[in-house]
Amino acid sequence: MPTAIALTPILSARYRTRDLERIRAAAPGSRIVTVSTEGLADGSLDEVEVLLRGFLPAETFDRILARAPRLAWVHSATAGVERVLTPAGRARGLVITNARGVFSAPIAEYVMMMILAVSRRLPQLLELQRERTWQPLEGTELHDVTVGIVGLGSIGRAVADLARAFGCRVIATRRLAGDPADAPGTATTPAAADSLDAVWGPEMLPALLGESDFVVLALPLTPDTEDLIDAAALGQMKPGSWLINVARGRLVDDRALLRALREGPLGGAILDAFREEPLLPSSPFYDLPNVIVTPHTAWSSGRVLDRSVELFCENLRRYAQGEPLLNVVDPAAGY
Repeated sequence: MPTAIALTPILSARYRTRDLERIRAAAPGSRIVTVSTEGLADGSLDEVEVLLRGFLPAETFDRILARAPRLAWVHSATAGVERVLTPAGRARGLVITNARGVFSAPIAEYVMMMILAVSRRLPQLLELQRERTWQPLEGTELHDVTVGIVGLGSIGRAVADLARAFGCRVIATRRLAGDPADAPGTATTPAAADSLDAVWGPEMLPALLGESDFVVLALPLTPDTEDLIDAAALGQMKPGSWLINVARGRLVDDRALLRALREGPLGGAILDAFREEPLLPSSPFYDLPNVIVTPHTAWSSGRVLDRSVELFCENLRRYAQGEPLLNVVDPAAGY
């Protein structure tokens, strides 16, 4: 058993009583230390071996790391781990696990909600209602829609499953065989890639952009993917197509995106992730009629906290018994 476990806030400001009870049951005898998002702890971190990390800034994580010399394993309650893979984190050689699979269902439902809303012209219909105007509009059936998924991890696969169920043509780009998301120690059961209409390597991104009516960004933020969707990529997108970002804001060049939204070829964008969050009220994204802005909420549902704690407790049991952990991150790949 770990001598001490540090908990930072995940998904909500406070841990529920039942969450703490489940963690104590998974690691009986371990001392629990709670740490605020600012890095303030209610006890010593000297003996902490395990950290359950929520939405901590990288700077706060590094401060905690410096005060926890015995820290060996960090479980990230987010799928993205760029704020754990700091130079100090890499130098420590920590074992890092993430929340792969925890958020896949609500994010996939969010994506399909938006694809349906745009295809059936819901924003325009709501505007007509506000204007008290009776004007039938023609929509698009999803059998005539191609969904391109950039990143075929657990979220991308969940989107693909729902999109296929609605009759969409689904294509995707992903890393080639050996992707960490396909490793045996994963908390999800991935859909078979051969159920999609096409699965390509990353070099085929221009083809995906040119064929897709909706491009869904579902890949992690790494040095290789930052600004992946730049002016050149946006210029390759199908005229009238929509970009949906449910991953990280830094995947997209904001200035190039604004230009593509105003001048083409994009038909619009659905943005749930931004470079700076919260998005400032002065952001031009709020003003564009062909943009739907949501406050990084695609992941949210009443079930995700239960799944987050369940995954952490399962890994705590594995840690104590010396068994392989679920969702181990490959530091070289960045996820």
